[in-house]
Amino acid sequence: MAIEPDDSAETLELLAAGNERLRVPSLVPLLAVRDLVIFPGVTVPLAVGRPASLRALEAAGPEGFLVVATQRDAALEEPGREDLFPVGCLVRILRVIDARSDGKQVVVVGIARTRIGDYAESGPAVKVRIEPIEEPAEASEDLGEIWQQVVELSHQLIDLHDDFPEEWKTFVREIHTASLLADIVASSLPMTPESKVALLAEPSTTRRLEEIAKHLSREVTIARTQRDLANDSEDDEMDPQRRERLLRKRRREIEQELGESDPDIREVEELRERVDDAQLPEVALAQAERELKRLAAIPQQAPERHLIRTYIEWLADLPWTKSTEDMLDLVEARKVLDADHHDLDKVKNRILEFLAVRKLAPDAKSPILCFVGPPGVGKTSLGRSIARALGRKFARASLGGVRDEAEIRGHRRTYVGAMPGRVLQSMRRAGSNNPVFLLDEIDKLGADFRGDPSSALLEVLDPEQNHAFSDHYVEVDFDLSRVMFIATANSLSTIPAALLDRMEVIELPGYTQRDKLSIARRHLVPKQLEAHGLTAESVDVTDDAIEKIVSEYTREAGVRNLDRHVATLMRKTARKISSKRKEGGTDEKLVLDASFAEDALGAPPHLPETAERTTQPGVVIGLAHTIHGGDILFVEASVIRGGKGLQLKLTGQLGEVMRESAEAALSWVRSNAESLGIAPETFRNVSIHLHVPAGAVPKDGPSAGVTLVSALVSALSGRRARGDVAMTGEISLRGRVLPVGGIKDKVLAASRAGISTVILPRRNEKDLVEVPDDVREKLELCLVDDIAGALAGGLERAPTA
Repeated sequence: MAIEPDDSAETLELLAAGNERLRVPSLVPLLAVRDLVIFPGVTVPLAVGRPASLRALEAAGPEGFLVVATQRDAALEEPGREDLFPVGCLVRILRVIDARSDGKQVVVVGIARTRIGDYAESGPAVKVRIEPIEEPAEASEDLGEIWQQVVELSHQLIDLHDDFPEEWKTFVREIHTASLLADIVASSLPMTPESKVALLAEPSTTRRLEEIAKHLSREVTIARTQRDLANDSEDDEMDPQRRERLLRKRRREIEQELGESDPDIREVEELRERVDDAQLPEVALAQAERELKRLAAIPQQAPERHLIRTYIEWLADLPWTKSTEDMLDLVEARKVLDADHHDLDKVKNRILEFLAVRKLAPDAKSPILCFVGPPGVGKTSLGRSIARALGRKFARASLGGVRDEAEIRGHRRTYVGAMPGRVLQSMRRAGSNNPVFLLDEIDKLGADFRGDPSSALLEVLDPEQNHAFSDHYVEVDFDLSRVMFIATANSLSTIPAALLDRMEVIELPGYTQRDKLSIARRHLVPKQLEAHGLTAESVDVTDDAIEKIVSEYTREAGVRNLDRHVATLMRKTARKISSKRKEGGTDEKLVLDASFAEDALGAPPHLPETAERTTQPGVVIGLAHTIHGGDILFVEASVIRGGKGLQLKLTGQLGEVMRESAEAALSWVRSNAESLGIAPETFRNVSIHLHVPAGAVPKDGPSAGVTLVSALVSALSGRRARGDVAMTGEISLRGRVLPVGGIKDKVLAASRAGISTVILPRRNEKDLVEVPDDVREKLELCLVDDIAGALAGGLERAPTA
């Protein structure tokens, strides 16, 4: 809005800086300045050269008044009203000097902050109506506190700058008003014009001082950093890399304060700071510096810029020097292991031995363990428990189905989408260079034209090499010697011998019925109660129910199916409780007994059948060791008269070793037919058929030799096999029973199946130490040296004439 020229004679009274009352014209010439903000109470020299500015100076006259407003864009020669900030400072002219022919030097002092009002329409100079910004009354307590803080920060800043005279501290301390202190300090701070205009427009002295205190704190930090750098620089033995980091940090802080930082340079500097914080080893640091220089030289639009940045981030994020401190309290570690897992004493004792060694020899290398056992016995969860007991981070890499060597060592950076291998990826997630690292399902590694991952693991699991593990992507050796590697497997047969040789194998056999009852009571039931929103106060699961599930609904070495069936019980219970509540019934405690379990789970899939299947001659119960633990198997023999000569037919997907055992069994039976009560003509023109049911499952191994002989003798002599006896053992043509493996799993399988007598090779007596006492008490363990002893215990006696 324009105003009439006659209004220029109006005056108004205002409170100037220093609490001085002045009467000034209401219309004052406007002077636009570049990159400068004048505050009340501050004396400033100005160079005036533009025609509009000279006209404003002439219109004001000697010792007249001007309104000084800052341009938004300093490049404009003739700014309009919209090009100026709406707030300026009313100043009084102290002196005018003709410095040059086309301009003048003028010294002004700030009087009061003002909004820029309406413009005048006539006259040589542009005049504006002033609208003084009045300061509100404020609480003296708050104002005094921030006032004192600004004075103290100003003193600190003066002390940190050697070129600032000591007298300045006295000057700041003796400023008699808070408003004047805020204006004088604000005019001296290195701030952007926008920030200074915001302070000029702020009427509250307290808020101005608070903002100034923030800027002063930043300046004190910068000044202190500069002094530290200067002090460090005086040290002749200062690390050149440290000096360079300090210089770069100082430059970055200065550029940020000046608002002159380039986004590309800022990105490089941020990455450099991350690299510095990562404390990389010398070789890795040199590699990172080379890549940082490449990144700084590449334009923002270059496609390889993203690849280089990703690579540097990987270098900075890997835990080169970050580690956790081991918890060496053996008693506490044992408590943690016992709380998480039942039994498994062999594993727990091995971990405690490692902790004991660490206490005596802190630099001792970590063991490389391999847990072998059937599914569901707790191998993977045991790794987490060990990490918790040691106070270490936990990392896991699943190797099942991995066929590419690059999955372990990573891809070279020349490939699109290249990444480090699973080892370094897991280390990065763990954030520590000494985690417990679980290599899950190591027995299920594959190999194809892309390489053999098991060969790549040789370096990872070799204590003599893994201190310098080389990943194709990172291309810098990474130290894995402090990592505690734990591999898990269901079977050792598929693990290459060279890889197996690097690991300490610990077998985790299946659980007994008593173990499962304890695990269900301590772990599974509480877990499923919580998962289904139930409590022990509202639901009581009896031991009868758990025993029924274990004996009739699960026949496994582990407890996974047991956990699923317990979860089924909880779902049925939750539904029953919800139905009761809907009908308005009371929340009575539910008792889940054996009958409830049978109703909830349906007909039992596993019922005793050993006695029924051995009612006819030729059927014998054997014991097998599989990746799922121990199991019983039935060997059936049938004699078919007719044909030419003696023929042997084998079915049931038998492997080569088992087929040879069957041939050896038949040869021994023929050579000892007379002592067995079998007439020699029995073998003339007959076909003997040996079959092992579950034909879809491949079977192999020599441990069924005793069972095959017993089945042949039973079929040929008519003597039935005992339905409560199971047997295992390799045979020789001389009739000896040789030792076999997997004794503990086989004995546990016999116990689960309701067998009462187990026939074993005598040379396997040493393996019975691992069998739990309650199982040994329940079973009759018959140790034999030869086939005759096995037949005597496994077959019914021949009828007497």
